[in-house]
Amino acid sequence: MPQSAELETLGHLLVQICRLHYARAHVLLEAIGLYRGQPPVLRALWEQEGLTHTELADRLCITPATLTKILQRMERAGFILRKPDPEDQRISRVYLTEAGRAIQARVQAVLDALEVETFAGLTQEECLLLRRYLLQIRDNLLRAADEKSPLPKGRRRGCL
Repeated sequence: MPQSAELETLGHLLVQICRLHYARAHVLLEAIGLYRGQPPVLRALWEQEGLTHTELADRLCITPATLTKILQRMERAGFILRKPDPEDQRISRVYLTEAGRAIQARVQAVLDALEVETFAGLTQEECLLLRRYLLQIRDNLLRAADEKSPLPKGRRRGCL
């Protein structure tokens, strides 16, 4: 790769792209009353309601404390509700409200719009090639993480 002050490193360009994508997703999701961490929670609950906090945190690969903050905000917004487990009152389970179910189409529309905006001007072949490159980059980083991480291999890969 040529060394020039005008050329950005690939790593720097990748960071810029991730930041811009994150910021654009935030704007689009905020327009429908959601925040960045909430769609994965909704998606998990659309697949299976009644998960415990621990099950949901594990599925999303986030800490229970982070999940609690997300759930509190979603509960205030009326998307979810938490109910005590009928068999063990110490455990609460998370359920969608009607609003949480109803927003599914709008969330998908936002994600579709973000995809279109992000990859505008690229042909289908270019998108396939880009996907191949990104998968290779991800695999390279996972392999490097596997060599250095104290976590069991399955746990690391499942959460990245």
